[in-house]
Amino acid sequence: MKPDRPDWTPPPRDGTQPPAEVRRILRLFHPYRARLALVGLLVGASSLVSVASPFLLREILDVAIPQGRTGLLSLLALGMIVTAVVTSVFGVLQTLISTTVGQRVMHDLRTAVYAQLQRMPLAFFTKTRTGEVQSRIANDIGGMQATVTSTATSLVSNLTAVIATVVAMLALDWRLTIVSLLLLPVFVWISRRVGRERRKITTQRQKQMAAMAATVTESLSVSGILLGRTMGRSDSLTQGFAAESEKLVGLEVRSSMAGRWRMSTIGIVMAAMPAVIYWAAGIALQTGGPSVSIGTLVAFVSLQQGLLRPAVSLLSTGVDIQTSLALFQRIFEYLDLRVDITERADPVRFDRAKGEVRFEDVEFHYDERSGSTLDAIDLTVPAGGSLAIVGPTGSGKSTLSYLVPRLYDVTGGRVTLDGVDVRDLDFDTLARTVGVVSQETYLFHASVADNLRFAKPDATDEELEEAARAAQIHDHIASLPDGYDTLVGERGYRFSGGEKQRLAIARTILRDPPVLILDEATSALDTRTEHAVQQAIDGLSAGRTTITIAHRLSTVRDADQIVVLDAGRTAERGTHEELLALDGRYAALVRRDSELTQAA
Repeated sequence: MKPDRPDWTPPPRDGTQPPAEVRRILRLFHPYRARLALVGLLVGASSLVSVASPFLLREILDVAIPQGRTGLLSLLALGMIVTAVVTSVFGVLQTLISTTVGQRVMHDLRTAVYAQLQRMPLAFFTKTRTGEVQSRIANDIGGMQATVTSTATSLVSNLTAVIATVVAMLALDWRLTIVSLLLLPVFVWISRRVGRERRKITTQRQKQMAAMAATVTESLSVSGILLGRTMGRSDSLTQGFAAESEKLVGLEVRSSMAGRWRMSTIGIVMAAMPAVIYWAAGIALQTGGPSVSIGTLVAFVSLQQGLLRPAVSLLSTGVDIQTSLALFQRIFEYLDLRVDITERADPVRFDRAKGEVRFEDVEFHYDERSGSTLDAIDLTVPAGGSLAIVGPTGSGKSTLSYLVPRLYDVTGGRVTLDGVDVRDLDFDTLARTVGVVSQETYLFHASVADNLRFAKPDATDEELEEAARAAQIHDHIASLPDGYDTLVGERGYRFSGGEKQRLAIARTILRDPPVLILDEATSALDTRTEHAVQQAIDGLSAGRTTITIAHRLSTVRDADQIVVLDAGRTAERGTHEELLALDGRYAALVRRDSELTQAA
């Protein structure tokens, strides 16, 4: 069991501006500006071509038909058909390019978030639910898909169409144009209010989706299913999930209906505008005002109707953008997380380390609010030597060992490998130098061979077998129907605890690190299985610098040096015989361990 740690929380952001500011979102599209420029050209060309159709219609009604000019009529009709074809072709090309750009931006976001999470400190993952992380990548980025892939293009397309249409309407009749646009400022104000309302609801909805994803991840894992069924809590878990889902139903409905009536009112008013235009033209004609030709009136109404779709779409796009800002904000929160463990600009690299490890006046605490987990630790492990760290639960054993591979960084003092501060080493060198075998063995849902090759992707079949033999697991693998192609199952549940541990040891043997960290690698095993795993560990440890954390003291008696930690400080140190002669804390731990073994 590891010591309790304070909750991990993201660092506070500087300033008061929301992270999803428009300029930052626009920078996501910067690498694709050439393609977006092409989309802009297509949009502009499509808008210009589409507004030509009403002018052709006016000429048909006012000139070609009244004057009986069949040739002109055919030419104008053909022009209208060509206009429709060209507009459609431009629209398809525009959709293809914009969707490709949008999907590339989505890919960039997903990759950036995943890469950022790979760099986060271990404390982040110990205090963040897996479902929350998955929800950010799947639900939040997935929820932005429509915005990223189509909204930006829709915004440009509709804005261009609105401008081109308004200019064409002014060219036909400026008085009717003013009548058509009188209510536009009111519509913009309404859409902005609706957008702010949906943005708030979207933030709540995404948080609820993250909570539900976390529930699913935890309760539908192999461990969760086993726990739920053996505790008789399956029905309770289902009821809990139903309650979470019910909350999401309400938020989804609120999100869909937010401002729906107000936006519908805008649509109704704009759809009624042709009637207003006909009415205004009729009143002007009856009262002796300026007359409008039938062709001009029909062409104007056609333009006004053409204005309806992009105008309403433009207002709706504004609402969608407001909604998507909440999603961008959640993604940018992850991208802005502070990465505490970083690689120096000019790091030190080793071809092959000798393996001397030193802890020089090491101090460590998880955050400023908590007390020191480790204090004034001074230890030296010669290259090829062995150090055992023992002590009660919560004394800082695992934390101390995790400082060597930089799963945590010291807050005082330093840890060195061959005299070089581990913070000065590049990550690849550190990963090649330090191998970790922990109690909690993790295996991917893949074949045995794939799990082993995770340590060395180019390993040959012979190397896999050699490593498996050294880990005392080859015979078992060979006895399986599919041998090394056998799927290990979710988290390796098709294998026993001892078998998984030996697979982990084989994986580390393939990695061949000069320094080995054994973090309670046999504490959860029965005596017989422990003996088999210990044989594998002994083979793995030969010739390597080994740091062992253990509850069962029988596994560390032969260590060159044994250190007893208590409350993060060195209480005792020496060989097994020296510490027994002291008759102190180590001797008490040995007696307790012996009593527990006899009782078992």
